[in-house]
Amino acid sequence: MAIALVLVLVVIGSVLFHVLSPWWWTPIASNWGYIDSTLVATFWITGAVFSAVVLFMAYCVYRFRHKEGRKAAYEPESKKLESWLTLITAVGVAAMLAPGLYVWGQFVTVPKDATEVEVVAQQWQWSYRLPGADGKLGTSNARLINSDNPLGINPEDPNGQDDVVVEAADLHLPIDKPVKMLLRSIDVLHDFYVPEFRAKMDMVPGMVTYFWFIPTRTGTFEVLCAELCGTGHGFMRGIVMVDTEQDYTSWLQQQSTFAQLTGPAKVGALVDPAKATAKME
Repeated sequence: MAIALVLVLVVIGSVLFHVLSPWWWTPIASNWGYIDSTLVATFWITGAVFSAVVLFMAYCVYRFRHKEGRKAAYEPESKKLESWLTLITAVGVAAMLAPGLYVWGQFVTVPKDATEVEVVAQQWQWSYRLPGADGKLGTSNARLINSDNPLGINPEDPNGQDDVVVEAADLHLPIDKPVKMLLRSIDVLHDFYVPEFRAKMDMVPGMVTYFWFIPTRTGTFEVLCAELCGTGHGFMRGIVMVDTEQDYTSWLQQQSTFAQLTGPAKVGALVDPAKATAKME
């Protein structure tokens, strides 16, 4: 009797904790409300199954408790019971998979007008590359990475000369514009994750992964690495700022292009040696 009561209390406590818990997702700031809806549906389906199974266990513990003279009936097979269990299980699994497959179909279908933004991860910082006036990102290669070219941009590719390079600094994005995030890692596994955007994806060395989203509200959002990437993993943080169109354009004009960063440095004005000698005399 005591065990059955404990099982019932476990179910009641679990449901109340889920409903009344102060811990929940951060307010969403992207178009991926579908992800939240899918997770909520999964919670309710798995919660219903959990409650049904545990309450059935409590019933069995109470109903078939030990009594003097009671004998157990041996029934090795029950086609009717097996058929019902198979049907109910299939319906439950389908109910969980269907919304996820629908959302996944949208998740991998990038809008044609999405702007590509490259995210480059390394222990333990985030860098970014945005297309320039031509609207195209140049090619890149990890073999080209050095102190003067930390993102490995191909200097022979004319499309890359006007690429905007944001090294270890804040990323700005315009509100209500679709963005395709191209994800690269130059050392170990990372995962670019902004909780308010919901979408995230692993970053694998040697591969370019991606996800897309539409920022739906302005603000400052923290970037986290959602993949254990070494001793500084907990400190691998960054900032994404979602701006109005005017503020975004103003910020973009202040950034440097790849051509500007790799061009010859001007250390001083050229002076005619003859004139310099005349002045000294």
